[in-house]
Amino acid sequence: MARAVTNRHKVIATIAAWLIAFVIFFPILYTLLTSIKTESEAIAGFSLIPSGTFENYITVQTRNGYFKPFMNSVVLSVGSTILALIIAVPAAWAMAFSPTKWTKEILMWMLSTKMMPAVAVLVPIYLLFRDFGLLDTRIGLMVMLTLINLPIVVWMLYTYFREIPGEILEAARMDGAGLWQEIVYVLTPMALPGIASTFLLNIILAWNESFWTIRLTAVDAAPLTAFIASFSSPQGLFWAKLSAASTMAIAPILILGWFSQKQLVRGLTFGAVK
Repeated sequence: MARAVTNRHKVIATIAAWLIAFVIFFPILYTLLTSIKTESEAIAGFSLIPSGTFENYITVQTRNGYFKPFMNSVVLSVGSTILALIIAVPAAWAMAFSPTKWTKEILMWMLSTKMMPAVAVLVPIYLLFRDFGLLDTRIGLMVMLTLINLPIVVWMLYTYFREIPGEILEAARMDGAGLWQEIVYVLTPMALPGIASTFLLNIILAWNESFWTIRLTAVDAAPLTAFIASFSSPQGLFWAKLSAASTMAIAPILILGWFSQKQLVRGLTFGAVK
């Protein structure tokens, strides 16, 4: 009897999981189906039966060009992530292994910056970028993406580093390891799953950032988020072409997430079970 109840619970849990997964995936599926419709079909109303035309993808590529914003997204995402890790690893190491009475307050202050509406600092940031000649540049946007994601990166690394026994680092110091040797040769290999998952998550966050990329770029440094926004015009929204552009923009990051899902799960659960 107990086994039958357990099996029933497993079946219910499995069905619920599939339903939740479908609800989450449905917007992506509908975007994909809309991208292979004609414009008249796209605005006609809800329908899961497309005409199967790839004309929108050809039009999108011919009109705006996909390769340049794609490369901008790659450079900005990877570059800002590497820069964030260079800053966050020593910061998280210091707060995890040499905490002070202000460590928790500093961490909470860093996290609180993510709660501030971005539009509240849009004008001063824009003026700073204008005065320093950073508007529509990869370097400027890379710095911006690093700063907005840095609190999350520091928090994640701090959590992972706290799971590493401090005695191991003390033993490395007794063996003559210096500060950077301790971080590079001892701490980093032990926390590699956590660092890898932080790296992947930050790439996803940087890739999907749209508020700052649209407002601080125009042509030269515009990534795929700005590429999607370019299909909004005074004449209205071209839903089929907009869906095709969206599909082309999210496809690389979906593929990356699919192939790195094991690493993401492993890193995000790092230290959860002892």
